[in-house]
Amino acid sequence: MSNPIERLQTNARMSQVVIANGVVYLAGQVPDTANVSVTEQTGEILARIDTLLEAAGVDRTRLLSANIWLSDPKHFAEFNAVWDAWVPAGHAPTRACVQALLMKPGCDVEVAVTALSA
Repeated sequence: MSNPIERLQTNARMSQVVIANGVVYLAGQVPDTANVSVTEQTGEILARIDTLLEAAGVDRTRLLSANIWLSDPKHFAEFNAVWDAWVPAGHAPTRACVQALLMKPGCDVEVAVTALSA
């Protein structure tokens, strides 16, 4: 008997959340608002991640890993200022952060996380 896979906010292309084998996987999140500061983009993304984690029955204290894409290394410090305030003390996930050409014009940040389910 296999473990069930739960998908949330699914369309023909992708699911925003997949829960399988005790792990919550979130799709890469980008801001709805383009061409604003990295601080604003990051805040919007992290708020959406909180909402998606809540829909999966967990919160950011359950984070396991984060993958972060920035359009330019010059955004690293600005991104980290928002990220560091968002991550609960003692609950920092593993993390990778790279420069990438992002697919949404005017978007400078994308974040995908995984978390342990409750």
